[in-house]
Amino acid sequence: MSLPNLRQYVHIALSVRVCLNYLFIHISPVPQPPTITLQSPKDYIFDPRENIVIHCEAKGKPHPSFSWTRNGTHFDVEKDSKVLMKPGSGTLVIDISGEKAEAFEGTYQCTAHNEHGTAVSNNIVIRQSRSPLWPKEQNEDITVQIGVPLVLQCRPPAGLPPPVIFWMDNSKLPLDKRVSQALNGDLYFSNILPEDTRSDYICYARFPHTQTIQQKQPISVSVLNSKRNNPEGERRPGFMMPLGPTSTKLVLRGETLVLECIAEGLPTPDISWQKDGGELPTSRTSFQNFNKRLKISDVNEADAGNYRCTATNNMGTAHHIIKVTVKAAPFWVSAPRNLILAPNETGILTCRVSGEPKPKISWFVNGVPIGNAPEDHSRKVEDDTVILSNVQSGSSAVYQCNASNEFGYLMANAFVNVLAEPPRVLSPPNQVYQVITNNPALLHCSSFGSPIPTITWFKDSQTSIKNGDPFVIHENGTLEIHVAQPLNSGKYTCIATNNLGIKENHVYLEVKEPTRILKQPEYKVVQRGMSAVFECKVKHDPSLIPIMTWLKDNGELPDDERFEVDTDSLTIKDVTDGDEGTYTCIMNTTLDQDSASAMLTVVEATPTPKPDPPSDLELTDQTERSVQLTWIPGDDHNSPTHKFLIQYEDLLHQPGVWINLTEVAGTSTTAQLNLSPYVYYSFRVLAENEVGYSRPSQPSRQYRTNPAAPDENPSDVQGAGTDPDNLVISWTVRFQSNGPGLEYKVQWRQKDVEEDWSSMNVVNASQFVVNGTPTFVPYEIKVQALNDYGNGPEPKVVTGYSGEDRDMQVMVHNSTLAEVHWQPVSASSVRGKLQGYKVYYRRDRGLQDSEHEKELQEQVLTFSGNRSEGRLPGLQPYSLYSLFIRVLNNKGEGPPSPVKTFETPEGVPGPPSFLNVLNPGSGSLSLEWGPPMNNNGRLAGYTLKYQPVNNTSELGPVKVMNFLSNETSFTLGNLNSSMLYKFYLSAKTIKGSGPTITEEAFTVLDTGEFMIHSDNYVSHLIPGPNSSPSTTPFLGKEDWIKEMVNSSHSHMIKGLKPGTSYRVRVVARDPVDSTVHTVPSRQVDIATQGWFIGLMCAIALLILVLLIVCFIKRNKGGKYPVKEKEEAHQDPEIQPMKEDDGTFGEYSDTEDHKPLKGSRTPSNGTVRRDESDDSLVDYGEGGDGQFNEDGSFIGQYSGKKEKDTHEGNESSEAPSPVNAMNSFV
Repeated sequence: MSLPNLRQYVHIALSVRVCLNYLFIHISPVPQPPTITLQSPKDYIFDPRENIVIHCEAKGKPHPSFSWTRNGTHFDVEKDSKVLMKPGSGTLVIDISGEKAEAFEGTYQCTAHNEHGTAVSNNIVIRQSRSPLWPKEQNEDITVQIGVPLVLQCRPPAGLPPPVIFWMDNSKLPLDKRVSQALNGDLYFSNILPEDTRSDYICYARFPHTQTIQQKQPISVSVLNSKRNNPEGERRPGFMMPLGPTSTKLVLRGETLVLECIAEGLPTPDISWQKDGGELPTSRTSFQNFNKRLKISDVNEADAGNYRCTATNNMGTAHHIIKVTVKAAPFWVSAPRNLILAPNETGILTCRVSGEPKPKISWFVNGVPIGNAPEDHSRKVEDDTVILSNVQSGSSAVYQCNASNEFGYLMANAFVNVLAEPPRVLSPPNQVYQVITNNPALLHCSSFGSPIPTITWFKDSQTSIKNGDPFVIHENGTLEIHVAQPLNSGKYTCIATNNLGIKENHVYLEVKEPTRILKQPEYKVVQRGMSAVFECKVKHDPSLIPIMTWLKDNGELPDDERFEVDTDSLTIKDVTDGDEGTYTCIMNTTLDQDSASAMLTVVEATPTPKPDPPSDLELTDQTERSVQLTWIPGDDHNSPTHKFLIQYEDLLHQPGVWINLTEVAGTSTTAQLNLSPYVYYSFRVLAENEVGYSRPSQPSRQYRTNPAAPDENPSDVQGAGTDPDNLVISWTVRFQSNGPGLEYKVQWRQKDVEEDWSSMNVVNASQFVVNGTPTFVPYEIKVQALNDYGNGPEPKVVTGYSGEDRDMQVMVHNSTLAEVHWQPVSASSVRGKLQGYKVYYRRDRGLQDSEHEKELQEQVLTFSGNRSEGRLPGLQPYSLYSLFIRVLNNKGEGPPSPVKTFETPEGVPGPPSFLNVLNPGSGSLSLEWGPPMNNNGRLAGYTLKYQPVNNTSELGPVKVMNFLSNETSFTLGNLNSSMLYKFYLSAKTIKGSGPTITEEAFTVLDTGEFMIHSDNYVSHLIPGPNSSPSTTPFLGKEDWIKEMVNSSHSHMIKGLKPGTSYRVRVVARDPVDSTVHTVPSRQVDIATQGWFIGLMCAIALLILVLLIVCFIKRNKGGKYPVKEKEEAHQDPEIQPMKEDDGTFGEYSDTEDHKPLKGSRTPSNGTVRRDESDDSLVDYGEGGDGQFNEDGSFIGQYSGKKEKDTHEGNESSEAPSPVNAMNSFV
């Protein structure tokens, strides 16, 4: 078959495919062979603590059935009670609880079958994750001289997947240029220093799937640091790894190449990299581990070659060459696509792949090798192509293409569906399309059929529509009318035809008249208290229902009955000053809209008339650049004229346009006018009073000035790009041309790069676009005016920037949170691998602060990846912020974006700075307070709440008082004497009240007062108003101990017991009045005494310690050998907790191979997730380590004797491996 014919069939097949996708969804039944829609990855490592879920989903008509093979043989799912296949799906769920997980390992493949073919999944290799124990070994102590290199080997057990390696002593070991951890986990010292002496270098392996950590036996390193030990001197670099002058590395296409060089030497060498005969791909290259590790992502064939690693110090250099070979697993160039063919048609399936070495391509049909399938004379296989000629009904099938080499394989399903289907029109029938005149119209006619139907269009069932202006018939059958006119309205018929039938569909097009506002609202000046009427008369298509909406300042109209909206007008009654603004009339229909706006100005209601216009304008003292204008004022109608406005008309350049020239005081009748060259002047004058301007005066006679060179240059010269590759230079023209031939000489050059100016003369424009500029670089710009009489003055140089790739917006959510959005940069402008964006922001000042009080502390947030938004938390309310954004790649940060400012709204204030109670009286208390440290807005005032507290600490009713923001003191009266009061004070803004501060105070006694001193307690009595000097006071009543006292004001109480709480009261008794007046002392409650609380806490803590010790002893008795056995055998892996520095060893019973204490290990050496939660989660990768309260992790890593372990667990402050792990994570 010729190549043109093959291409034709491919085009036909792709066209049908689009329609078939729609048809399978919306119309049924249409036969379809199976298609795999979801499958598990080729390599599936499962967690033995969870069920195995192998995905296999497929679609087809009829819905396919599913079967599985395991290790190449049929896998009978129904016979295994542990295996469940989801209904309507091929997905397997394997329950491995109570079973050996290894029994389910193997290679699985899913088959989806219906009567039209069979689709197969990839081979899915199922393997169990493993975390083997560390081999038992005994490490010897290492003694080295200062300055020599050293390697501490880790040699972790091989896990599945491989473990994450890290080194620790009592905390994570810091790595630097001298101390490195290699990819294999070994710890390298380029040269040893005295501080490297440690007795507990420990290598840890974290296994991600099983969430467990294994540790190697500690390694002890001692560094000799004395002259007699012959310390090493300075020496040139040498490579510790890789060894030798050269090494090799194989990497697959698309993977990440990682090369590593670690050198020794004194001083510590610096590492650098280069590629012999080429450059490192900067956009895909990164350096890690202090330049000792080179990473190139997304490797391709061009990355093969020799990479040179160079180690340098002041003693010399060393080189190592790594020869990198790039191979490739098979990858798609063009995967086979599904084909839909009609009987007797021809189609092809192509399977284009590449790889190194070249992949071998195998074809299958319905899962069977094509050589073993039933013979089909219409099928021809040519390497990567299958040609199907003159296909017949019933020959539908699913073909599989398998491409493989030694590094992997690719497998794809593609069905060939042979259908004989008459045409079907998928678009809804009798649909009505409505468009506005002069807009495009699209009439849809989606169809399906096999062979592909031919679409033809007719208008009003008579006129055949052909491709060409104004009609376009698209490949999908849609009819487009570029510019719809009323004559295009009518009935349209689309007809779909193939050799099996014909189908038609009718649609209707209605072209409507546009909506237009004929009479727009006009500018209104209305006196206060009067009415304002805005008219808005509209013309629209009669068949469309218009909806009129009025807006004020782009917002909704106020909810006020004074605003009345009629069919074509808005009336505002009893106008107030707040009604000033811009009013917009919007007329909407279902298809279009139109709008118009006008302003309303409210003036005083005084019926003062405007002044009459000035008259008799004369020009005197005429010179080249000035003239004096005089006039006679008109009648001011007893309303003083505030000023005169002088306008001119340029009859040469802008006839009919009057321009404001100057203003003079209302008492003047002359004005000296400065003129410009080359203008034909005519002047007029307007008078203004409090109501407004008078009518203009009659124009003066014409006065012409001679041409000259420009006096000035354009102002507001700016440079800013609108696209990443341009620079838009703009300026404002606020000067006279001074002569004919006005032009602008625009000059630019890249700042600090170019010496010569580029220039271009521009006429009748206020901007010029420079294209082809670099992205966001500074340019020096100047614009000079010139005409036929010469050049203007030398222009000033301004700096502008070419375009950047992002826009920025800030949305303020509340007083402390804002969200910034930006336009992501293009990949080319990143000039490297995009790492993210850095947002720099700072609080410039509070909105009540002075402009000069700036807070220069800048904050930075980094958003990783190709983000376009981020949130800024922790903002201060009622503040002005500024921000800018930088793009971040592997080499650093790009230039900043333009600075964006935003404001935060008000928030609640902070607490008052203090609350003091002053001058207590028998019935009053004086309060004094300070304003908050942070107002967070406009301070509205303070709220004071207070309530009494009785002797039993019960709270009385709350009273509330409010104060203005300038009040900071108050005296409360009418209070009860000898009463404790509690006060609550908070500040408030319009957003509400802030935090409360509290204070308590007593009012003084009104009958007497006494004081209790320590030791023998002296009661000091001050007689109240109801007792006289002859009154005989005494202590106590009822069962109180009583002591009679004389009329003095003091009494000594003896015989008290230390540490005992007493209550004392004084009773005054009058011989005439039998009433007892008791002066209560403040009760000293033992429950509130500090020594009592401390004693109770100590007793509770002691009881808790005893309970924990008993609990641990009991648990240890069931899990571990008895203490005597531990002391007798002294396993070398049991390392005691060091009391001096808090470091830890390992507790592991090597005979029983126990995991971390507190976890349970199945027979396969793994840990089930639902039975243990005490392992470190994602240790070393930023996860949160989790520990049980029973110290399960501590039990694994601190092997102290039983007594020491208990004591160590009781202290939350002593250093421990838990703290070390947490600090590392």
